[in-house]
Amino acid sequence: MLSKLRTALKSWIGIAVLGLILIGFSFFGIESYFVSQSDTSVARIGDQEISQDQFRDRFNDYRQNMMRQQGEGFDSRVLDSPIVRRQVLDTMIDEHTIIAANEKLGVRVPDQRVAEEIAAIPAFQVDGVFNQDQYRAVLSMQGLSSRALEQDIRTGMATREVPMQLYTTSFVTGAEVDAYLRLREQKRDFGFVRIDKPADAGSEPVTDEEVKTYYEANQADFMNPEQVAVEYIELDAAKLKVDLDPSESTLRERYEKEKSRFTTEEQRLASHILVKVGGSGSPDDQKQALTKAEGLVKQVREGKSFADLAKAESEDLGSRNQGGDLGWLEKGMTDPAFETALFALEPKTVSEPVLGADGYHIIELRETRPGAIRSFEDVSTELAAEYVETERERVYNEKSGRLVDLVYQDPSSLQAAAEDAGVEVARTGLFSRAGGAEGLAANPAVVKAAFSDAVMIEGNNSEAIDLGPNHIAFVRVAERKPAEAKPLAEVTGQIKERIVAERLAGAAKSRADALFARLEKGESLADLAKELGTEVSEQKGIGRNAVNLDAALVQAVFAMPRVTEGKPAFRSVALGGDAYALVQLEQVVDGDPSTLDAPTRDAARTTLQQGTGYLAARDFVAALRREVKPVVNEKNLN
Repeated sequence: MLSKLRTALKSWIGIAVLGLILIGFSFFGIESYFVSQSDTSVARIGDQEISQDQFRDRFNDYRQNMMRQQGEGFDSRVLDSPIVRRQVLDTMIDEHTIIAANEKLGVRVPDQRVAEEIAAIPAFQVDGVFNQDQYRAVLSMQGLSSRALEQDIRTGMATREVPMQLYTTSFVTGAEVDAYLRLREQKRDFGFVRIDKPADAGSEPVTDEEVKTYYEANQADFMNPEQVAVEYIELDAAKLKVDLDPSESTLRERYEKEKSRFTTEEQRLASHILVKVGGSGSPDDQKQALTKAEGLVKQVREGKSFADLAKAESEDLGSRNQGGDLGWLEKGMTDPAFETALFALEPKTVSEPVLGADGYHIIELRETRPGAIRSFEDVSTELAAEYVETERERVYNEKSGRLVDLVYQDPSSLQAAAEDAGVEVARTGLFSRAGGAEGLAANPAVVKAAFSDAVMIEGNNSEAIDLGPNHIAFVRVAERKPAEAKPLAEVTGQIKERIVAERLAGAAKSRADALFARLEKGESLADLAKELGTEVSEQKGIGRNAVNLDAALVQAVFAMPRVTEGKPAFRSVALGGDAYALVQLEQVVDGDPSTLDAPTRDAARTTLQQGTGYLAARDFVAALRREVKPVVNEKNLN
């Protein structure tokens, strides 16, 4: 292609075309030819966006959680549903919406709560107790900074803060509890006759003609699915050969470069009271806020409890209930004015009012922790372990980057890329879109890539397939077997079973419908039972959770309307195994809340409060979403 372009540019036509291109660049800028103008986000919430990478990372986290929870019972095909993908996206939209609302409401998660949340993470614990060395080691292996982790934790907690406050502060009245208990404890009297499927409905032989007709009408049910076999190469960091014995000089060099990781900054345990500037923020408004703040300082210095004042007067919703507690703070964690005042205080003292971005702060310094540096000898073992991981990752990154380039350079073969990377081209057996039984073909991501248009139809190499941390693969179709109908002889027995089952189901329903029609016209349930050679099963005082009756029967009975005088209620209920029940509802008796003890009522109140709280939190988030009007780009949700 490049040689053709060079030849064309030597002609006067090529020069003219090049001139037009340059004119276009001069008007629109060369970057407009290389930067896509389309919206590549998955969703937009106001001026915020959720990128495809962010969504992909969250969806992968969701997949991993499902795999851990369900174990061997995990079915990856469920995650291919657009409904599931949209549910994950809706959760992300809700989080962005709540964070934006928190900023308007002034909700802030105190540092102490963030610290407690981190300390409770098992990965950071030794013998069940938070360990600072373990914390740093895990962060280093994950390539995370403590500040980044704290921000992630803070964001996660912030998205739950207001909804949880709504959830936990919901209440229900005594009348609502009584109404709930009357329904929950309701009892119903009814009679029913069970109608088993007719035994002789499937006795008539199924003819060959019926089998053939059924086969032709339902051909899609009797297909061998389309199958492919793929060639593949994979690169796994865990299997790479690397230098795993670093010298002391190498480790010392690493220690000097990363000494800040092993340095504990001076920390200060602080509380604060926030007095916001009201109105429009005018000088008079600021003066009024300052006067109030100075009055609070005076109260503290006269002996008033700082925590009590914070609970009563602070306008920081996030720390007020904790008596203004902000936890342990380091430099760089607060705004400059707050930080300057805090680090100028002596322990057990209170600052004058400090003007910050959100109002006047009154700061109490409760304790201090001096900074410290861990020695090389203390961390050499930790550094050696990290070296092994980072060196393996470095080699993997180099090899994987080159491997990707080579696979893309020649999309018609994997051989050259495999030889350069020192890996072999392997091959799977045939598998369908449902996946293979073992090996690479059992991986949902591999199956999806193998059956993609680019690989299966265009015959190209796949893009890099993520098989796990630092583990990728590429595939290309080696063999393709189209879908084909199974021979009639192979499925004749299956078809006959279906025909007999459908006959029985149809006969059972027809019989039940006919008997129910007679019941509605006035014949008694007892007469119908006698005709069937059975008796009416009379049920008295049956509750919603009856365990000795068919669940479908009980559910249907409690879905029936109340009996009106002189007008009985009837229903035909489908049971399992093509059986039916003809039901006559006789009496409905509500529960009596006055007969229930206090623990039962308290449990009912808790249940209602939880339901009410959930609805309040859900409605709050829905209202926020209506206000910000998020926009979803469905085409990018893949």
